[in-house]
Amino acid sequence: MSETSDNLKQLPLGDWHRAAGGRMVPFAGYEMPVQYEGVMAEHLWTRENAGLFDVSHMGQLNLTGEGAAEALEALVPGNISALGVGKIRYTLLLAKDGGILDDLMVTNTGRNLYLVVNGATKQDDIAYLEAELPKGITLSHLEDLALLALQGPKAAEALARLDIRSTFPDGPVPGDLYFMEAGPFMWNDIPLGISRSGYTGEDGYEISVSAADAQSLAEALVALPEVQPIGLGARDSLRLEAGLPLYGHDMDAGILPVEANLNFALSKARREEGNFAGAERVLAQYPRGAARKRVGLLVDGRQPVREGAAVVDADGAVIGNVTSGGFSPTLQRPIAMAYVPMELAGSGTQILVEQRKKQITCTVADMPFVPHRYHRKPKL
Repeated sequence: MSETSDNLKQLPLGDWHRAAGGRMVPFAGYEMPVQYEGVMAEHLWTRENAGLFDVSHMGQLNLTGEGAAEALEALVPGNISALGVGKIRYTLLLAKDGGILDDLMVTNTGRNLYLVVNGATKQDDIAYLEAELPKGITLSHLEDLALLALQGPKAAEALARLDIRSTFPDGPVPGDLYFMEAGPFMWNDIPLGISRSGYTGEDGYEISVSAADAQSLAEALVALPEVQPIGLGARDSLRLEAGLPLYGHDMDAGILPVEANLNFALSKARREEGNFAGAERVLAQYPRGAARKRVGLLVDGRQPVREGAAVVDADGAVIGNVTSGGFSPTLQRPIAMAYVPMELAGSGTQILVEQRKKQITCTVADMPFVPHRYHRKPKL
């Protein structure tokens, strides 16, 4: 069934986005704002200030029960049982054959595991988890929560203006968090779950808040001089510059972690244990045994190459495919991600992309295209 306004789900802030001038489009089964003032302006604003994104379409889940971390580890290659309280781990939900079913963030709250999964796959993720997790492990879908992302170099400065307090006596304020850390907070007697994380390559936060209180928080944030609402268009161009894959485009169930250039998600301890879904097939490719690899491309000229364009050899035979592409507002040139044969995956290699019967020269480039600016904990 095609997505129309009649069958799309509505965000808790849907009316607020329309009132703010958001142009609404179908995305992941929801009606969501693609832009307000324009993608280019919103992208550059986020790079220089702080942008507020509504990502309430994402799935927020709680996993509880004795041995929840070990149970989840049967399905992901990340070291979840070693995750400290208040720490976050990026990992991959894997099928029995090692294909990527989704990518997700896992937080150890100290009481349970809090998972954020992709909006387009959340129902399938829930069904898979419920079928595979052992008895005694409870999975809860937190459908009464919204999720807002405040991203950009002035995000911490902006959030500090709201007088958000830890729920613990003498606990940290959000500005005390480092990248991939999280905690429970209160604002105007409203509970918030705040993590220092995001999907733009910039410093920033994701804030889980009740759907009923989401508008109050959004209005308080955009009233600050550093903050403007930002749509899906700039979210996509920012994550492309940051070299971050989008599920359903740059990876899917037919792609394994090494092919997706996500070796870092295969933790050393879990590689040694080899007891996660599809481990034999996944580890057979580690670290360079895959036939293909997701790479970044710098595109010659001014015309972007788009998802679906073919990577071809000198004779015009298809040898790969573009999975994401667009114009980089920061670099002022087209960039893309593509799957290419492993022997062509080295930085500086020239390849050809065919789009609309025209061949375009591209150069394999290291990712991220624009350096990440995460607020990392200093190394001792």
